[in-house]
Amino acid sequence: MKKITLILFCLFTSWCFSQQVVTGTVTDSSGSPIPYVNIIEKGSAKGTTTDSQGNYSIAIDANAILVYSYIGFETQEIEVGTQEKIDVTLLEGEALSTIIVVGSRSPKRTATDTPVAIDIIDMQDVITKSGKIEINELLQYAAPSFNANKQSGSDGADHIDPATLRGLGPDQTLVLINGKRRHSSSLINVFGTRGRGNSGTDLNAIPASAIKRIEVLRDGAAAQYGSDAIAGVINIVLKDNVNKLTGSISYGAYNTNAKGDFPAGTPNTDGNRLDTENDGNIIADDKSLDGGSVKITANYGVEIGEEGYANFTTEYISKNKTLRPGFDFRRGFGEAAIDGFNFFANAAIPVSKKTEIYAFGGRNYRDTDAFAFTRNDGERVVPSIYSNGFTPRITSNIIDNSVSAGVRTETEGGWKIDINNTWGKNNFHYFIKGTLNASLQDSSPTDFDAGGHSLSQNTTSLDLSKYYPNILKGLNIAFGTEYRIENFEIFAGEEGSYATYDVNGLPITDPGSQTQPTDPLSGELRPGGSQGFPGYSPANEVDRSRSNLSIYADAELDISDSFLLGVAGRFEEYSDFGSTTNGKLAFRIKATEGVNIRGSVSTGFRAPSLAQIYYNLRFTDFQGGVATETLLSANNSPVTASFGIQQLDEETALNGALGATATFGGFTATVDGYYINVKDRIVLTGTFAAPQIPNVAEAQFFANGVDTETIGLDLILSWKGNFDFGNISATLAGNINNMTIEDINNGSLDQATFFGEREKAFLLASAPESKFSFNANYSKNKFNAGVGLTHFSEIVLIDFTDAEDVYGAKITADLNVGYKLTDNLKFTIGGNNIFNEYPDQQNDGETEAGGYWDAVQMGFGGAYYYARLDFNF
Repeated sequence: MKKITLILFCLFTSWCFSQQVVTGTVTDSSGSPIPYVNIIEKGSAKGTTTDSQGNYSIAIDANAILVYSYIGFETQEIEVGTQEKIDVTLLEGEALSTIIVVGSRSPKRTATDTPVAIDIIDMQDVITKSGKIEINELLQYAAPSFNANKQSGSDGADHIDPATLRGLGPDQTLVLINGKRRHSSSLINVFGTRGRGNSGTDLNAIPASAIKRIEVLRDGAAAQYGSDAIAGVINIVLKDNVNKLTGSISYGAYNTNAKGDFPAGTPNTDGNRLDTENDGNIIADDKSLDGGSVKITANYGVEIGEEGYANFTTEYISKNKTLRPGFDFRRGFGEAAIDGFNFFANAAIPVSKKTEIYAFGGRNYRDTDAFAFTRNDGERVVPSIYSNGFTPRITSNIIDNSVSAGVRTETEGGWKIDINNTWGKNNFHYFIKGTLNASLQDSSPTDFDAGGHSLSQNTTSLDLSKYYPNILKGLNIAFGTEYRIENFEIFAGEEGSYATYDVNGLPITDPGSQTQPTDPLSGELRPGGSQGFPGYSPANEVDRSRSNLSIYADAELDISDSFLLGVAGRFEEYSDFGSTTNGKLAFRIKATEGVNIRGSVSTGFRAPSLAQIYYNLRFTDFQGGVATETLLSANNSPVTASFGIQQLDEETALNGALGATATFGGFTATVDGYYINVKDRIVLTGTFAAPQIPNVAEAQFFANGVDTETIGLDLILSWKGNFDFGNISATLAGNINNMTIEDINNGSLDQATFFGEREKAFLLASAPESKFSFNANYSKNKFNAGVGLTHFSEIVLIDFTDAEDVYGAKITADLNVGYKLTDNLKFTIGGNNIFNEYPDQQNDGETEAGGYWDAVQMGFGGAYYYARLDFNF
């Protein structure tokens, strides 16, 4: 070993003496050093980065030109000549390349330099060129393989949008903030066209104005980051700027003129618009605009010492309901109302030159309000309370709290150490309004506390890494451990929200001796529980926890100037279902100057969530306008076992990717193909007849139901040019995604019931088979303008009559125009979907949501017009 070390040392020494060595320091305009600045010799593959103190050393050829680049700063080129020491000051501006955090633990990787596909989304740039007010909406049009839509008539999913990456489940994408694991929502999606049977991270709980950039890793990463990273990773990097107050005030509204051919008297067309201010089926005045949305944001940072900071963000959102044409049993078809307040903070306090204490986190509060299906008459309606029927409202209080704190340091030997603890909790509390409990008849209240659910997660981690610049062309090694505790709870609502009462107004505990009220007209029994959403009872209550211990290691080695090899492995042990080990191998080849070939292969997994194991509820399921009482039975219950449903096991995955990147002047291109094979995906089954269960007609379960295979392609082409007449940029981004169901794991159960054509269609429609967007922007002096076109491919769903609902391909157009009024104020007007495009109209009333459209493609809101005033001081 000593001889090998001596030989390597001699070779390295002889190489150094044949080169010109340049050293120096890179700082910003205030004189503060900038760590990890990219420094390359122009026209070659030689490069390095500054250390944590902004210092660098690089051996170059004679007459070389050095290129210095870093995110948020203007790239600078310097002719070296005979200089041996070059100190550089970078000016704030826009960089050609971006140092990334997710997907690679090496400090010297850029977005086009990594062995896997990564999108870098500058949130400030996206926000100022769009009227979209929530992160899911922003990402829907900024990241080609990301998809999210507002739902309607989907209970909790009306309030927390399910989102997918590459068409996989919402719970198969891991979300990080500043590189630390974010907790999931406690909501499990039961209805809706996306994410059925899944729970995911609530991205809209994070204020967009607190975000510096979003890094989207489009590659399997379970071996690097753990469970949930089958589809990829979204890393949200928070703002850290100081001494500047920035913010905005915006207002926008939707065009109510829904495109379509609707019969006279259709709900929410002229003359028949449901009143959103009063309960019952009361008709309001016609409107040309609805869904009015106000958003106010502010961000400010203060210095702590010479290099520390504390950055704070507040954000207020108020959005009214939208209403679109539906059927008599779905008079409230449209998007939910939201009143929300966000507060987030991000801070770092230097302790010494190489050690800092950091913390970030925040609180999100949302009060939401959505319509359920309409009760027009029959045993569910009490005429003395609602004379012509009613449309219940499912409202919720959603509270999302999180805090992360840790210590980062670097030893004298160059080891970077990060010790962190991150805690987060999502609490979802239902309040049903404009409703009644029919079994209480005339004495029923019209609103109920229906209980809810919560999920908390605490993660303690230790991460170590070190970069060795002199081992071959550079080696970065990292390893660490993580201990995570999760807790899922369901808490009961008030008695009236779930109980069925007898004719004397007492809860029925002995059906043999108590008499349930009947409707005098139909003779049918009056059902109990709050209409729209029956509350959680004490029998539904859950308080379950589990722990997870993981150990990981990864390494990236630049074997030569042109060849990079990466390897990662991770072991995880769960307290409730066992252990798993996963690995990843990745490479990058610099084929020519500016052209890289990259690829990866990895195994992945996702543990069943606590909600998928323990969630249970009795609910009213509307199928083609007909109400059916359905039991969603917990996976661990005897009822579930009696139907032949097995206990949940982990999902396993095999990922493969091959792609290329190219950079020539102002032009950048990335093309990445991918393959994802997932075994034992956890899904929500179809409904089984359940006459043996009291007061229930059907039962439904979570099961490791299907195996899927996904083959796709991501394409991003971008160009930027500066001319005398102005600056122009253009981007074409697209995703082609083909998912197939390889096997249905129904065992001896009837396949059509277990996971039939309808359930298959919902799973396959998690994303369009293709989505392409083109964005062009122009700016000169104080003026800027932008246009965006998005093409969504066809989507096919199966309705309640087993007929196909075909949604043909559509194109939407966005437009924005901005003008800088002063150095501190900028005014922007614009529109999203300015030509008021809708999915293709369905006419049979059998869609999932009971409207004329499902929540597909661009959604069913129509054109949105907005104005925004941005300020900075």
